[in-house]
Amino acid sequence: MKRYTAAATAATAAAALALCPVSPAHASPAAELLGSAVIEHGTRFQGTPVGGLSGIDRDPRTGDYVLISDDRSDHAPARFYTARIDVDADGVHGVALTGTTTLRDRSGRPYAEQTVDPESVRIDPATGQVWWTTEGDRRVGDGRPVLRHPQVRAAGADGRTRRALHPAHPRLRMSRHETGPRANLTFEGMDLASDGTVVTAMEGPLFQDGPRTSPDEGAPVRITVTDRRGRLLSQHAYPADPASAEPDPAGGHAENGVTSILEDPESPGEFLVLERDYVHGVGNSVRVYRTDLGAAPDVSWVRELPAGPDHRLMADKEPVFDLGGLGPEHVDNVEGMAWGPRLDDGRRTLVLVSDDNFSSGQVTQVVAVALG
Repeated sequence: MKRYTAAATAATAAAALALCPVSPAHASPAAELLGSAVIEHGTRFQGTPVGGLSGIDRDPRTGDYVLISDDRSDHAPARFYTARIDVDADGVHGVALTGTTTLRDRSGRPYAEQTVDPESVRIDPATGQVWWTTEGDRRVGDGRPVLRHPQVRAAGADGRTRRALHPAHPRLRMSRHETGPRANLTFEGMDLASDGTVVTAMEGPLFQDGPRTSPDEGAPVRITVTDRRGRLLSQHAYPADPASAEPDPAGGHAENGVTSILEDPESPGEFLVLERDYVHGVGNSVRVYRTDLGAAPDVSWVRELPAGPDHRLMADKEPVFDLGGLGPEHVDNVEGMAWGPRLDDGRRTLVLVSDDNFSSGQVTQVVAVALG
């Protein structure tokens, strides 16, 4: 596989939600922007504010979608939505929410405030269970530290947790010391692979794997493969790009990270990886790459990953598309990615969703891209 190391340049609810059509500009033969829809800020559905949508998946049995909110039970109880999304070769014609399900612990109680941070969601095609990740929490300093490890959890149709996979490796557990995961940079991406394994992607590097990404430096991100009981099978080092631009003004936030991972069903073992950055004064950029984990070294034994993206321990990656280069009017904080319907001409679709952070200055986008 070709190695790629350069950073890319820079309120109604029951019916269909508001559309913001996009006229795609010229795109490469491999990827074409089909269109997008916007869920307006302030939209409420079944008593909840619709926002923070950080994960998406499509149920292959029904064609309906599930979208998870990263609300930490601050605005409403932690939850996921079901929806119908009308996608074809002419664009995204509508997004209609059809239900809300509260995420619950094993006892059946809704999660209390600040106890979970939902990020990624997948539907088990065999059982219909909803698998999701929580990033956990790390707050240290004076007083008693708060340390909640990132987890993968499986819920029934009622949202009640049926299974919780604890971090498969001690290095993925929160620590009061500067080792292990950083707060809010853990299980942002997750997929249920065709071989029955569970694949999780960290958003950013572990403390011991070096500094966070910046305009000058990328960072190694750990992708972990386990069985469905959480037993470690392998771990791989994926080289996340540097942030795509310098912040304006200088000194502002500029960081890139992995927000979704998705197996290619036509090439088992190969995954699409979504990288999203935010640069203050510039905005977001979104790039999708392909990586072959089956060909990548196992780094579960490596305590500190090397910084160089060309190091022999790093997985290879090749570019699939840069969303901004496909010609949308706006690129927001895209965090979720799922396979959509196959088009009449045989092309596959990717459906992306953005997390608006419950901010009036951002939008919730549902974007469709066709892949040749």
